Amino acid sequence: MNYGAILHVTVAVAHEAGAIVREAFPQTALAQVRLKGAVNPVTATDTAAEALIIERLREAFPDHRILAEETHGDDWRAWNAPGPPMWLIDPLDGTVNFAHGFPFVGVSLGLLAEGQPVVGVVYDPLRDETFAASAGGGTTRNGRRVHVSPVERLADAFLATGFAYDRRTAVDNNTRRLDHFLRRSQGVRRAGSAAIDLAYLACGRLDGFWEKGLHPWDVAAASLIVQEAGGRVTDFDGGSNYLSGEFFLASNGLIHDEMLRVIREGAFAPLPDAPQ
Repeated sequence: MNYGAILHVTVAVAHEAGAIVREAFPQTALAQVRLKGAVNPVTATDTAAEALIIERLREAFPDHRILAEETHGDDWRAWNAPGPPMWLIDPLDGTVNFAHGFPFVGVSLGLLAEGQPVVGVVYDPLRDETFAASAGGGTTRNGRRVHVSPVERLADAFLATGFAYDRRTAVDNNTRRLDHFLRRSQGVRRAGSAAIDLAYLACGRLDGFWEKGLHPWDVAAASLIVQEAGGRVTDFDGGSNYLSGEFFLASNGLIHDEMLRVIREGAFAPLPDAPQ
């Protein structure tokens, strides 16, 4: 499989979908939003961008399987089953941001072959930044190679996280972990787009990211982008079951074990040395 050629097509499709997002921002008001849940909106822009992506991918790769956030498709649990590669699509990651005019959104397209990410593109249409990777080909931002940060200690790290759509009712809504990491890092940000957060990790703007309750289309592209930039991606146990997004941890690799310890030990994890 020629991943470079597929990546070229993927970038073009992401840019075309991104133009739909850019042209609609920030005109979409909450009155035009349909709610899938109490804090889980979908807009006409989500569906328009997704329709375009699916059309273009089916034209270019008619034998490939597709799973998209809004219209769904093939069962994500079959991604490592024998058969054609599978696309995982998030046409507008950060819909809540978009609906409120908050400019932090992305288009995410990831391709899995034999259960592994092999092509990934995250496009920020409002800043015109394209983060792209293919298996064995490294990661680029707007065509230039990027690498994760050299930060070696969690105490010096700049982190990001997010909160799942069931956060109003879930017993574990990630707030305890937020407290634990806030006390052990330089800072934590919650900007509302996991795909963009992870792209930022890949180019060194962030050092680590964790979240509970993501979906495969949130992480398929970005996990490859992080790994090809030299980072590490696991589940909360340090294992390889991260593509479901349910328990997702990514870092520059250097602080990964410390982050795993915080997740495992919570308030009992070591605190940084007190300032001198």
